[in-house]
Amino acid sequence: MTNPVPRDIPTSSTLPIAVLSVLAAMGTLATNILLPSLPQIAISLNVTTAAVTSAITVFLAVFGLGQLLVGPLSDRYGRRWPVLIGFAVFFAGSVWCGLATDLPNLLIGRVVQATGACATSVLSRAIARDMFSGAALARAMALIMIVMSAAPGFSPLLGGALDHSLGWRAEFALVAAFAAVGAVAYAIVLGETHNSIRTPFNPVVVGRTYAGLIGDRRFVTPAAASSLTMGGLFSMFSSAPRLFIEALHFTPIQLGLFFAGTVFIVFAAGMLATRLAPRYGLDGPIRAGLSATAASSLAILLISLISPTFLPFLGAMSVYLLGMGVVSPLATARALSPFGEKAGAASALLGFLQMTIAATGVWLAATVSPEAMFALGVVMSSFSLLALGLYARGPGS
Repeated sequence: MTNPVPRDIPTSSTLPIAVLSVLAAMGTLATNILLPSLPQIAISLNVTTAAVTSAITVFLAVFGLGQLLVGPLSDRYGRRWPVLIGFAVFFAGSVWCGLATDLPNLLIGRVVQATGACATSVLSRAIARDMFSGAALARAMALIMIVMSAAPGFSPLLGGALDHSLGWRAEFALVAAFAAVGAVAYAIVLGETHNSIRTPFNPVVVGRTYAGLIGDRRFVTPAAASSLTMGGLFSMFSSAPRLFIEALHFTPIQLGLFFAGTVFIVFAAGMLATRLAPRYGLDGPIRAGLSATAASSLAILLISLISPTFLPFLGAMSVYLLGMGVVSPLATARALSPFGEKAGAASALLGFLQMTIAATGVWLAATVSPEAMFALGVVMSSFSLLALGLYARGPGS
């Protein structure tokens, strides 16, 4: 059989895109729902808040590495079983985390969680590429991002409420239930979408495929741009408890409200991206978004040096989120569109780059300086300027 002819997005695709959003949101949900609870988890496990941050770094590292294996496996064996197994593994890891009584056991559970989440996340992009291409893929990715932005945006608010009323362990119970519902929805609504010729799973061939993608500017330039802007975002996520709760004396609920507010900015950016791509193509809006992230990152660095207060930071961060919200779906579509026959591998490598850079950003933001806003400004400025410089050379054709 051959792939279906790539098509625009009909109204009937609303439910499949919603399910793809659930798959894509698993990783960010599992990370962001914990953010308001990091200080409380540290107290419960008798460690420091900085030590508990390793639960985020470990998750992102495993999340990225696992995608390198899951992508090629899905090109060989299809999408259905890797996704369902991923949901089951994520469920088991969530239960383990919820029962942890010390940091080592929490980290073990996070490794298991990330192993499952990497399958659902990477394959959400591959499935979207199975169904769409070109401008339609860009629109699909933007719509997925709009829907899934509710997970990282509202989950800290929900996590703060759960932590306040039931304790931090309830957060892991919730994400386990989310995985169970997601698995059922996927099995009913989507199922198998990889109907083209299957690529043999051969480690040598897989290595050559990845090497070919890394050497292809059509992939690596937009993939790097997307990954670096995502790295800046995760750096902000991980720095938020230190910055808002410890430095600015926010409550966990107030921190959750801040994250909830980011949803509306990302929503607006995603809607903007769906309109810009058909009219201006992908490259122009991507460059504009990268310029916005670079300018706002430098502003955050400057604010940290002059007057590290909330409102100026909020303004600069809002501009960053707007730029990132345009860059992320359009650069993802730009990176995946030329590689339909290798969608699983391309999506896996993209996910690996995103999570590796995100893990690096989280680590740097925690170690560059004890001043949270200054460290965040350094990391975001470095990442965004590098992304802008790389894309200025051109993404190839």
